[in-house]
Amino acid sequence: MDSLDSFKARKKLVVGAKTYYYYSLKAAEKNGLSGVSRLPYSLKVLLENLLRNEDGRTVTKEMIEAFAGWLTQKGKKEVEIAFRPARVLMQDFTGVPAVVDLAAMRDAFVALGGDPQKINPLAPVDLVIDHSVIVDNFGAARALKQNVDLEYQRNGERYRFLKWGQSAFDNFRVVPPGAGICHQVNLEFLAQTVWTKKEKIKVKGRTQTIETAYPDTLVGTDSHTTMVNGLAVLGWGVGGIEAEAAMLGQPLSMLAPEVIGFKLEGHPREGVTATDVVLTVTQMLRKKGVVGKFVEFYGDGLNHLSLADRATIANMAPEYGATCGFFPIDAETLDYLHVSARNSARVALIEKYAQAQGMLRTTRSPEPEFTDTISLDLGTVVPSLAGPKRPEGRVALEDMKSTFEAALAAEYKKPDGFGQRFAVEDTNYDLGHGDVVIAAITSCTNTSNPGVLIGAGLLARNAVERGLKVKPWVKTSLAPGSQVVAEYLQKSGLQKSLDKLGFNLVGFGCTTCIGNSGPLPAPVSKTINANDLVAASVLSGNRNFEGRVNPDVQANYLASPPLVVAFALAGTVAIDLSSEPLGHDKKGEPVFLRDIWPSNEEIEKTIRKNITRSMFRGAYAGVFDGDAHWRRIKVPSGETYGWDGESTYVRNPPYFAGLTREPKPVSDIQNARVLALFGDKITTDHISPAGSIKAASPAGKWLQEQGVEPKDFNQYGTRRGNHEVMMRGTFANIRIKNHMLKDDAGNVPEGGNTRHFPGGEVVSIYDAAMKYAAEGAPLVVFAGAEYGNGSSRDWAAKGTALLGVRAVIAQSFERIHRSNLVGMGILPLTFEPGTSWSSLGLTGEETVTIEGLGHSLAPRQTLHAKIAFPNGDTKDVPLLARIDTLDELEYFRNGGILPYVLRQLLD
Repeated sequence: MDSLDSFKARKKLVVGAKTYYYYSLKAAEKNGLSGVSRLPYSLKVLLENLLRNEDGRTVTKEMIEAFAGWLTQKGKKEVEIAFRPARVLMQDFTGVPAVVDLAAMRDAFVALGGDPQKINPLAPVDLVIDHSVIVDNFGAARALKQNVDLEYQRNGERYRFLKWGQSAFDNFRVVPPGAGICHQVNLEFLAQTVWTKKEKIKVKGRTQTIETAYPDTLVGTDSHTTMVNGLAVLGWGVGGIEAEAAMLGQPLSMLAPEVIGFKLEGHPREGVTATDVVLTVTQMLRKKGVVGKFVEFYGDGLNHLSLADRATIANMAPEYGATCGFFPIDAETLDYLHVSARNSARVALIEKYAQAQGMLRTTRSPEPEFTDTISLDLGTVVPSLAGPKRPEGRVALEDMKSTFEAALAAEYKKPDGFGQRFAVEDTNYDLGHGDVVIAAITSCTNTSNPGVLIGAGLLARNAVERGLKVKPWVKTSLAPGSQVVAEYLQKSGLQKSLDKLGFNLVGFGCTTCIGNSGPLPAPVSKTINANDLVAASVLSGNRNFEGRVNPDVQANYLASPPLVVAFALAGTVAIDLSSEPLGHDKKGEPVFLRDIWPSNEEIEKTIRKNITRSMFRGAYAGVFDGDAHWRRIKVPSGETYGWDGESTYVRNPPYFAGLTREPKPVSDIQNARVLALFGDKITTDHISPAGSIKAASPAGKWLQEQGVEPKDFNQYGTRRGNHEVMMRGTFANIRIKNHMLKDDAGNVPEGGNTRHFPGGEVVSIYDAAMKYAAEGAPLVVFAGAEYGNGSSRDWAAKGTALLGVRAVIAQSFERIHRSNLVGMGILPLTFEPGTSWSSLGLTGEETVTIEGLGHSLAPRQTLHAKIAFPNGDTKDVPLLARIDTLDELEYFRNGGILPYVLRQLLD
């Protein structure tokens, strides 16, 4: 697109023998955008995006000027901007439904007389298949092959569909299974830091082709897209619906954010890992409150963090609540790009571009201006874990024993449970509360970081040398985020030591962190459930929400890979590893964690010796080719997909059924029934689970009706291409609590049930929704604070819409989920401060009317809900409509973002 270039910013940049064009921030500053050189680095990226995409419609001169005014109001004033990411990143859980939607859009487009080729990604899209491998087999050399074989058996239909998409859609690449985790593949290979594109522009009335250089930016259909912020690539997670719109050339409407500067000072002490740092940062920022804000790291502490350390910190931006966790380009960035085998000419361009734009951080760079700041002396960070339910629940290693005992009494209501043991059938061991039954080195958060992976390998070597063994009840696994990890562990000889402790390779993918931990051994599972044990997992992941890791495991702790190995040796989280021994050596002498923990110097020496540029080049040389399994997949051809009406994995969704060229007016919500009353911090895992499907659940019953046996259910995440399964799985998490229900003791039971009124019978939430739909009753959901935090899961909004929910009324929303609700035509509303459904005395028997949803509705407008109680009383409750921008208002009026985009393309 040829920018209007109101600020005369387009300039030439010569790098070696090549000439690029770019939109100079320094030129724009001279030509009217005073002071923008003082902006945070992350906002400089957004400003360049606006300058380059100024079209007079979606991006105007006035919008750019208003954005440049950030230096005055620091993001406190609402300034709407249109952001166009350079590319889109997907993983298969969210990618399959996105491709399903694109295929369905093609069908709808054809039905309305359009050309199916108009439904094509305009921005480059990379989909990395990484979410489907499950740890069924572990602790043996054959585990990797067995798990991969099972993955293809279970997912053949999904993979055929994705392979069809790769051939049917332009600008769409698929990284087959086995390459690694999407964010690590992005960090190590896909991301370029500075992107280039050839385009046509008019110069003095003549059209010519130029190559434009600009910052690499992206949105991804996974929350942890932010990991690449560590490489100075601005990006964040969005819902699949927003990503699809970006793919189709639509700008993402957003408000110019507040930017919190996080100053890092000093350097980490001996024995402290990047994981310990990020858990500390997460706790600090959750306490500060950074939801909907950018976080940008600065200070001399950056000089003591490797690029991998920065990526670990950036990865957990969703956990600390920020839109992104950005690190600027500096010498470390350039060094990493070189080591990871990026093209040398590209690295030279990145350095020259960053210098020209004032985007290259050096020790002499002035500190940017921020909305607010917070600081951390890295020297104060101590070894830590986080749990048992929240990533921000940091626990110092020395406090693990006491905090678990306290949680056992307070969280799990078992004050007398500590020390109780129960025999495990057909074994010679017993189990108790706090015993570690899963120890998983997993997730891009940490497996992208050689420091902690080499550290885990060295600790394992030292443990083996001392004769230590993993406890027999622990399910161990190692699932790296890329093949580079496997190669350097093998080259260094450390994989042998990990194997001896049961940390054999089980797959290259997300595994345990997303709930793909696989079943526990049957006797262990039976003992846990028969005795209501609070079993524990320790994983090197980023999420530990209830019901996520494994249905048998209630207490989940995030930790560095070395600590994962340590707790596997200890076999329990009810231990103080700073003072109690891990076990005893061959001579019966106690072995403490400090005895086997490797030094920072040894870790660094091992990294330098074993990680090379050629290792990265080899790992990614054929990354799009796939293994023999992938190459054997046969796919149909054609511009539109031949849907199989009997499929239980991929079905044509109903979003476009009856779509007309012009949207119908939005009707008010009249006498809606309450589907559920939820408490605080309901996650997208609660709303739309990704893990196992229970046979007795609505989804399980439907699958059995289709002839699918429970052993072949696979999991919710793999069936996201089938709306029949997913709408039945909405609100079906085994740990979700609907406060419309109480047991005989007055407690709120777990599970996805509700009451159907006026009768009040207890049924599943899905069954109640279908009954209300048959009765013609619209639905609303009430919730507490931070509704929808967690993964950027579009099915949490899609499923809610398919159940007939017109509005969700909460105390506050997580950023991505709020956006997803609007993207599906659902109205998000928030109470005034101090008000909640509980303070209003709601029980779920009420009806709700909300008017003013027609043409008069405006962004962030105050609306009123008329709540009618069974006794005839009514209450008028003011609510804030969380439709935040004019673009979002258009999406809402069109019944969602996809119908809006489709209508725009028809015009």
